[in-house]
Amino acid sequence: MLVVSVRLFGQEPLFTDQIPFVISGTTTAPPGTAVTITVESKGSMTTTVANGAWQATWTTPLPTGTYTITTAIGSDTTTGLLRVQLPTNLQRQFPFESRRVYGIPERLHPENYLEMTDRWRIVPPPYELDENSRGRWDPYNKNILKGDYPIRGSNDLFFVLTGISDTLAESRTLPTPSGVSTVRPASIHFFGRDQQNFFNQNVAVSAEAFQGDTAFKPVAQRLKVTLVANLNILRVEENAIVKPDVRRGVRRSNGFLSLQEIFYERKLRDLSPNYDFLSIRAGSQPFSSDFRGFIFSDTNTGVRLFGNYASNRYQYNLALFDRREKDTNSGLNTLAERRGQQVLIANLYWQDFLRQGFTEEFSIHQLHDGRSFKYDRNGVLVRPAPVGVFTPHSIDATYLGAAGLGHIGRLNIDHALYLVAGRDSLNPIAGPDPKLKGRDSVRIGAGMAALELSVDHDWFRPRLGFFYATGDRRPRDRTARGFDSIFDSTSFAGGGFSFFNRLGIKLAGSGIALVERGSLLPDLRSSKDEGQPNFVNPGVRLLTAGLDVDVTPRLKAIITLNSIHLDTTKPVEALLFQNGIHRHLGEDLSLGLRYRPFLNNNVVVVGGVAAFRPGEGFKDIYESGRTLYHVFTNFVLTF
Repeated sequence: MLVVSVRLFGQEPLFTDQIPFVISGTTTAPPGTAVTITVESKGSMTTTVANGAWQATWTTPLPTGTYTITTAIGSDTTTGLLRVQLPTNLQRQFPFESRRVYGIPERLHPENYLEMTDRWRIVPPPYELDENSRGRWDPYNKNILKGDYPIRGSNDLFFVLTGISDTLAESRTLPTPSGVSTVRPASIHFFGRDQQNFFNQNVAVSAEAFQGDTAFKPVAQRLKVTLVANLNILRVEENAIVKPDVRRGVRRSNGFLSLQEIFYERKLRDLSPNYDFLSIRAGSQPFSSDFRGFIFSDTNTGVRLFGNYASNRYQYNLALFDRREKDTNSGLNTLAERRGQQVLIANLYWQDFLRQGFTEEFSIHQLHDGRSFKYDRNGVLVRPAPVGVFTPHSIDATYLGAAGLGHIGRLNIDHALYLVAGRDSLNPIAGPDPKLKGRDSVRIGAGMAALELSVDHDWFRPRLGFFYATGDRRPRDRTARGFDSIFDSTSFAGGGFSFFNRLGIKLAGSGIALVERGSLLPDLRSSKDEGQPNFVNPGVRLLTAGLDVDVTPRLKAIITLNSIHLDTTKPVEALLFQNGIHRHLGEDLSLGLRYRPFLNNNVVVVGGVAAFRPGEGFKDIYESGRTLYHVFTNFVLTF
């Protein structure tokens, strides 16, 4: 028998090679105190203290193994390990640590070594896509112009040259006023032929030089320049659409050259051994302030401080943009013409917010849009908007918001909530103070909410959602309650495949649009690119249902159905001098296809078709209930 002391608990494990065995120990507990010994769920036994010592004989069978043994003396409890190693025919095990086995060192064969100048030129094993080279233009071949090798004479300086051809052709039907000089002199209808055809060609060349190893950590510094050449052609069926001058006819062709991107980026410091960092970027640069581009998504001139923390759990941005003017027909930036609009943005992305798999973003946007007077390239007044009072005005607004993207179990959740407050010195629709008290400015107070729920089922994803922006039910009072963005590019409810989202629908005879291209907000702006935000607008209520289908690894289909209602019709009624307009605008059904023939982004073909069935409100405004259509093809080549 082996006798051990409980005083060794917590220091040395107990060991026995037989059953029964004796356990004993000492204690300061008074005589007669109960001592209870428990070995996990295998059993327990009780004895008593006598003359400062105790002893017990364990008789319950225990198989070979390691157990937790607990000794309770009065209110004091001690826990330790008990190793039982009974005699068997097997080799005796080391009690508490596995036996160390050392392998035989591999013999070195220096004759098989291959000296390399650097790790960038290590040739990978052949794969299906690169074992049969298609020459220097093969995107899978290593090339110094794609950043696969460092620049000669350097170990960490790389150069990337990228060329993009983006070709868009679309045909659409939109409500088109015939004007005072109609193409059809015998026509007596206010609205004329609605067929429109649009062609847009962008050719972009981007050159980027950066220092660092981006496979593991952020770049140390970067310089990037992107030059974009544009050609756009529009053909319509009525005069005074392409230009206010009816002598310009029904066709317009324009070209434009833009230095779209030019910025320098530098890492300021590392914040942790896990590649957390702080960097700064200055110049004309792309930036989207949230997941879906609801408030601000643009490429423009600014300074941005950004980085991450806590092993990339938190990402943050602090950006200030002083925006340049946009070209009217191409949407590209002008070279040096300032817009007079400043935007300050701060946001924080928090991964695994409350639970794993969900990212929440918190943001604040500050907008200052100064007084200005501007005609666009086609000769149309865009600032101030050509409605109501034609007086330059300034806007100061603050947006507070939260947006989230992630999943809870199998349920994917995508949401956004924004509130905006501020002041417009003289809104063109609200006009001067009707009480003549000198309070011409209006207070801004509006909100927006969006939610999309979806579930992945292998190769398809059904989704449901809604989008809501408040409208202004009293356009002439001193509070603007219609929600508007700064410069949105909304990817929601079908995105660019949706008729209502993709196409700008003008409000006939007013010089402003019911909704701008690339937006879900019926904000009654003169122009999204060159006009000012307008917070006296009807707002919108949109319900959406859709299905995303991975037809093949190369082909994806996106099907969306939207039902669209105005939140209120009062601002539209005030502009058109027409009462009783219904809120229901209509239903929008779209199908989009994205095809990648080589399973990469070097060749991408995107196409879509959409139909808009007008509701009672749309019929009230545009005097027609005929279904409108839109079809487009977008061909993108990247090298």
